[in-house]
Amino acid sequence: MKFKEIYAFRAVMRTGSMTAAANELFMSQPNVSRLISQLEASTGLTLFTRNAGRLAPTEEGLAFLREVDRTFVGLEALKDAARNIRQFGAGRLRIATVPSLAMTVLPLVLQRFHADHPDVYVAMETGSTQLVAEQVGNRHCELGLVSYLPTAAVTEAHPVAELFGCCVLPPGHRLAARKVITPADLAGEPFISMAHGDGLRAAVDAAFAGDDRRVMHFETPYGATICNMVGLGLGVGIVNPLVARMYRHTNIVVRPFEPRVPFVSYLLLARNRPANLLVDRFIARLREVIDAEIEGLAD
Repeated sequence: MKFKEIYAFRAVMRTGSMTAAANELFMSQPNVSRLISQLEASTGLTLFTRNAGRLAPTEEGLAFLREVDRTFVGLEALKDAARNIRQFGAGRLRIATVPSLAMTVLPLVLQRFHADHPDVYVAMETGSTQLVAEQVGNRHCELGLVSYLPTAAVTEAHPVAELFGCCVLPPGHRLAARKVITPADLAGEPFISMAHGDGLRAAVDAAFAGDDRRVMHFETPYGATICNMVGLGLGVGIVNPLVARMYRHTNIVVRPFEPRVPFVSYLLLARNRPANLLVDRFIARLREVIDAEIEGLAD
């Protein structure tokens, strides 16, 4: 299998004909046809059916195209990397993170990191825990931050904050005088939950297994959104105390919750990653900020 055969195949799939692909690749139509035949021979796949001079992709051809496109996504990432190196030199850092951390502790980390390295270009991408793990695993991003442990085995995970969930209540709520909130206290309360499929949702629901009388009005994947909605009086919720700390300006009431629900934030790194001084320095600032914020929870 040769790369020019893959290029020809992709061009034919994109344009729909050998002739159009030949024009795009500045080749003759017989040359494109020969490359496709060689690719079919080397892969053992029938990529197209040929009826009355017309091409139609087979199921094998469509499946193979999906794998080819994945490879080309990787090539585009290499082009982006080369462009960034030309523009910014080796001083660049790409971070993947879940939104709850992007909207809370990460800006504080970036503030400190930028003060130390004002010429370093930093790109931050947000997404689900699984997406963050994939971005780090395929080395599109140098590091990732997530709110629960992902299933991807291509990354190594390091806990950076191990806390227990807190209950957030609207301003002036009837339970504001309580020192600790329990599932029984929240009977009949409108509850804003984490989204289904989120690892934290299962942990919170498990805490209510013996006495679940919540009124499930809303769900969202982000603790930051829960805090904003609680501040508007839309219900109560269980969130990471670091997230709740960042939303004190909404006048939400924050109380410990029992039974304890673990909220662990993880740093993700690619396995067998090359040494990177910028990554190491960013991680040092990350740990400093998180440690300071955890200390501030006692205030």
